[in-house]
Amino acid sequence: MRIQLVRHATLVLQMNGLTIAVDPMLSPAGALDPAAPAENDRRNPLVELPPHLSGFGDVDALIVTHTHRDHLDDAAVERLSKELPLFCQPEDEAKLTEKGFRNVRAVKDSDVWNGIRLTRTGGRHGTGETAQKMGPVSGFVLQSEGEPTLYIAGDSVWCAEVGEALSRYQPDVTIVNAGGAQFLTGGPITMTGPDIERVCAELPETRVIAVHMEAWNHCLLSRKELRRFLEERGISHRVHIPADGEWMQIPMKTIENGQQLR
Repeated sequence: MRIQLVRHATLVLQMNGLTIAVDPMLSPAGALDPAAPAENDRRNPLVELPPHLSGFGDVDALIVTHTHRDHLDDAAVERLSKELPLFCQPEDEAKLTEKGFRNVRAVKDSDVWNGIRLTRTGGRHGTGETAQKMGPVSGFVLQSEGEPTLYIAGDSVWCAEVGEALSRYQPDVTIVNAGGAQFLTGGPITMTGPDIERVCAELPETRVIAVHMEAWNHCLLSRKELRRFLEERGISHRVHIPADGEWMQIPMKTIENGQQLR
């Protein structure tokens, strides 16, 4: 398995000889209005796509965890083939069909595609009233014979649903959306340092990849700040914070304790 962080929550996965794009957001820097109300009004995305972006010219399938514009934007809708299998949460099926995608596969529980089982998991896009306003979000667990088990938690803070997914599926690798995204009112709507610390404590065997940082105006937790927090807690070896465009090679077997992603 290989995983590329493109930018923000946009990923490219290679497993079973297939390429899957996750939460494609492909607009050039500054093309989109800021998330509001937030502590700044910088236009999004804050950074350009990596200069040597690969993976979107030959994608075999798509996963869209939810349809907020930082996870699926108009540029991606225009660019991507409408014939691709697109896996999503049931709440987004009609919306994605309206956008022209003709092979939308809403995952209620799980689906199997070309030897890969995709299981949908729950999450909470914040807490209390904020989470209700943000709407439903999902994560996905990907499993295939001979491949590591991958858990993409999606836009969620630490919650019972994330803990349940970790306990039930025992993922070798867990991708969390960090950044501590926050509006002027309400708490964070994506993971903070303490949330990621809880993930590490809940399943010591999993290796965590933290993404969703430094690309959207209301994501206030930087890579540097998260790295410092993890070092202070003594768990920096458990969490990899990739750069935009970085590829990560995941061993075919379960990752050994202490081994870092590379």
